[in-house]
Amino acid sequence: MAERIIFHVDANSAFLSWSAAYRVKVLGESLDLREVPSVVAGDKASRHSIILAKSTPAKKYGIKTGEPLFQALEKCPDLVVIPPDYGLYVEASRHFVEVLRQFSPQVEQYSIDEAWVDMTGTQRLYGSPRLAAEQMRERIWKELGFTVNVGISTNKLLAKMAGDFEKPNKVHTLFPEEVESKMWPLPVRDLFLVGGATEKKLNALGIYTIGDLANAELSVLRKKLGKQGETIWHFANGRNADMVTPEAAENKGYGNSITTAEDVTTRAVAHRVLLSLCETVAMRMRKDGKSGSCVAIHLRTSDFHHLSHQKQLSGATNITTELFSAACQVFDEVWDGVMPLRQLGVQVTRLAKEPYQQYDLFSDMSPVQYEKKLRLDETVDSLRDKFGEDIIRRAKFSEGTQEHMAGGLSKHRRTGVTKPVPEEF
Repeated sequence: MAERIIFHVDANSAFLSWSAAYRVKVLGESLDLREVPSVVAGDKASRHSIILAKSTPAKKYGIKTGEPLFQALEKCPDLVVIPPDYGLYVEASRHFVEVLRQFSPQVEQYSIDEAWVDMTGTQRLYGSPRLAAEQMRERIWKELGFTVNVGISTNKLLAKMAGDFEKPNKVHTLFPEEVESKMWPLPVRDLFLVGGATEKKLNALGIYTIGDLANAELSVLRKKLGKQGETIWHFANGRNADMVTPEAAENKGYGNSITTAEDVTTRAVAHRVLLSLCETVAMRMRKDGKSGSCVAIHLRTSDFHHLSHQKQLSGATNITTELFSAACQVFDEVWDGVMPLRQLGVQVTRLAKEPYQQYDLFSDMSPVQYEKKLRLDETVDSLRDKFGEDIIRRAKFSEGTQEHMAGGLSKHRRTGVTKPVPEEF
């Protein structure tokens, strides 16, 4: 039986690269954003404007992904700042994955800009794994105009770790026999699934490198970190049996959140924000043919304190007003009306493929009324899909600047590409 060969393919600084490639290849601009200090960031006037992607020259100024835009501008006043274009990114991602599928049908997209490819048994077509990776890298550059890193190994974990080695535009291997020399010397925070909080716990145990973790006592890790301790111990030793699964896992819940431009200090404003979130959540649920029977609220105060609460419904629904009503009830139970809020989120779980309701003598809505509401929502979805989200909005949003459909993906990404993108891109 042939040894498994897994590639992890990651677009380098994807959002910035895709914007730059579009501007050069399609719009014919002479300035390549990848060659100057540049970033992709949101609205400068918004406090949640952060760096989403940066060029290599920007990195030399110490600019980091995730930092506030104003800090980046302090480091480099001449920084070129462009807004994100999610419609373009979705289209670029689609073409990216299409190229990967031409090398192997076994492609699992991990995020918008990275995927695993099972290349097992393809040596007769493309030669050695490294040669195949170089062909893949070169083809993406020539056809799509952006660079990628390709990590090669025998499992998904090691392939991803290899892909995160030196960037950009590189091919790296990390086979099991290379783990000790290539992976063990790295800081433990570089290991997949080890975040800042876990790193601190590991450091407290005298574990600073991946090698330290790989050689630690498993019983100690289980005691201090539970199941996660065992998982990352296996990862540190290069063990991962997950298969490349081309089909995405089914959603277990639908949710959206938004960081508001200003602190929310009144119940009325909070309810409008919740309605805007329920609009996008319910729309996605109806599109996927799903309903949910549990509504949860997640809040973050201005001092970053987190609050959450949930409510079990009498049935499963995807009607916007039903989810909104439940969200408001949960919100009113958990918020004291005093603490300023900077972030609000809505999540619907316990999914079902079909709506169902339990009706009784005291029910506020009859089956006929429920069906009418569902048909109305579906009609609104159809209009928004055809003419854009702003074709129809609720009266609550007739005044003020609050978005009537907020949270999650940007409007451009929810409604599709805002400009034509040629097939060659």
